[in-house]
Amino acid sequence: MRPMHHPMLPSDKDAVAGLSLTAGLTRRVWRFSRSYHPRVAGFLAIIVAEALLGLLPPLLIRQILDHSIPSKDRTQVSVLAAVMIGAAVLGAGLSLAERWLSAAIGEGLIFDLRSRLFDHVQRMPIAFFTRTQTGSLISRMNNDVIGAQRAVTQTLGSVVSNVVVLLTTLVAMSLLEWRLTLLALLLLPLFVIPAKRVGRRLAAITREGFDLNASMNTTMTERFNVSGALLVKLFGRHEDEQRGFTDRAGRVRDIGVRSAMYGRVFLTALTLVGAVGAAVIYLVGGHLVISGTISVGTLVALGVFVTQIYNPLTGLTNARVDLMSAFVSFDRVFEVLDAPNPIVDRPGAVELTDPRGEITLDDVWFEYSSGAEVSIASLESEAQHATSDRAGGPVLRGIDATIEPGQLIALVGPSGAGKTTLSQLLPRLYDVTTGAIRLDGHDIRDLTQTSLRAAFGVVSQDPHLFHDSVAANLRYARPNATDAELEAACRAARIHETVASMPDGYATVVGERGHRLSGGEKQRLAIARMLLRDPAVVILDEATSSLDSENEAAVQAALAEALHGRTAIVIAHRLSTITGADQILVLDEGRLVERGHHAELYAAGGLYADLYRTLVRGEASLT
Repeated sequence: MRPMHHPMLPSDKDAVAGLSLTAGLTRRVWRFSRSYHPRVAGFLAIIVAEALLGLLPPLLIRQILDHSIPSKDRTQVSVLAAVMIGAAVLGAGLSLAERWLSAAIGEGLIFDLRSRLFDHVQRMPIAFFTRTQTGSLISRMNNDVIGAQRAVTQTLGSVVSNVVVLLTTLVAMSLLEWRLTLLALLLLPLFVIPAKRVGRRLAAITREGFDLNASMNTTMTERFNVSGALLVKLFGRHEDEQRGFTDRAGRVRDIGVRSAMYGRVFLTALTLVGAVGAAVIYLVGGHLVISGTISVGTLVALGVFVTQIYNPLTGLTNARVDLMSAFVSFDRVFEVLDAPNPIVDRPGAVELTDPRGEITLDDVWFEYSSGAEVSIASLESEAQHATSDRAGGPVLRGIDATIEPGQLIALVGPSGAGKTTLSQLLPRLYDVTTGAIRLDGHDIRDLTQTSLRAAFGVVSQDPHLFHDSVAANLRYARPNATDAELEAACRAARIHETVASMPDGYATVVGERGHRLSGGEKQRLAIARMLLRDPAVVILDEATSSLDSENEAAVQAALAEALHGRTAIVIAHRLSTITGADQILVLDEGRLVERGHHAELYAAGGLYADLYRTLVRGEASLT
């Protein structure tokens, strides 16, 4: 007999509200678990066998009391006792087999769901990640995946077990004595009513506990990373943070105590009602034995059976909530898996081989998609969701340009002109709305994403480094790179001497987001990583203005090495980059308003001349 349990509740307190267990969802869960169907069938068969086996001991006791002892048949007593021992051993074996199947099915489902989710999410366009709350997404991959696993093993197994135990026990009781069976059922309201009321109360305080735990997790996530810890220290808010966290932790503690007491009072009450039920059975049954209506063995067997029906009866009162709470996890997982990915390889997409770096922009228009097209509302913040369908208008408007292999192109324009957006369209982080971008004559949408992105190397303003060693961060660009190749790339990026002087050299862990390195060191390490990739096209959001003079000089030298012989698109912030460019593209409000060399654009006296004079004044003020 399986123990009664309270409903499994999802962390989202309103997740079950309004959800119905539709045939479509049920069929999809069944299809998803197709490879586990034989094991699920075996799992359910074992549960049925355990339930049937549970009927044997009371019936054997009845046989011993009514027949073996009165007839003084010692052999029969020994045989029946041996059968009881054999049933217990077999039951233990079935329990182990059930647990193995449950674990195999559950862990297998977790593996499948997590693998599918991770693969699907990492292939989503960058727009998905700009709108999605990371914590909510991780919750789908952890809490909801585990909840979905429990739906197939724990919840399904519990419901099936309770149904089988209840039906088989009632049938056995009815065959023995229908009047006592009916009397046992009349006591059912004493179980059902407390189960529902206490279950609802436990559900409410458990939801509150989930919310408080989620709040504490958010606090710890934000305060325990380097940036959060630094902010707390700089503003001296340690005591305030401690008070806020302690308050929430104290409420969780109080909820835990209340939950424990509710559970214990409930179980105590059920035990008491069960004892009363058994007493009533023995009271009425005892009179029937005295009157000769039933035998002593029958009464004892009924007394054992009656204790076996109340537990599954109580458990089944919560069966619907159990199932809904479990299947909602599947529904939330499927919601992520169903999120459409607009950027995929076209049928017949070809591999780009030996890229030269020739880029053609052909009447490129671009407008960001609405949140409904690229994200999932339940994974966004309320503020994001409220603005998810607002149209922002075109960000790029009819851009035409040709970039020859090996050219250095400077993208110049005021903030919001579309420079970064244009640089993100080239490796297909977004797709153009209309028009086309061609690389070596190929529409980039006709190329496989893997081969297209292998042709690009990107160094952003704030390069991301993983919480891993220097070598591991470098090898992210080329996993099979040798130590000599790592050193060569770092020498070219002017970072080798710095790495070599670190306590563990290339095995030094750089810290979360590379916080153990200075801004210039992170940029040069990112340049070395890009050099290992050996791309045909470099996209560089140059941000050396915030660096000290020594770091700036080192980064500039590293950039000269990185850009040599490659097509380079640079969002320019430095005069040296702009004046040395083979071609300058000037953007304003999404339009290409000027193009040419520095001298001719400056002489024309247009927007470029104004921007250049602003840069001159800015750099002069720093000297």
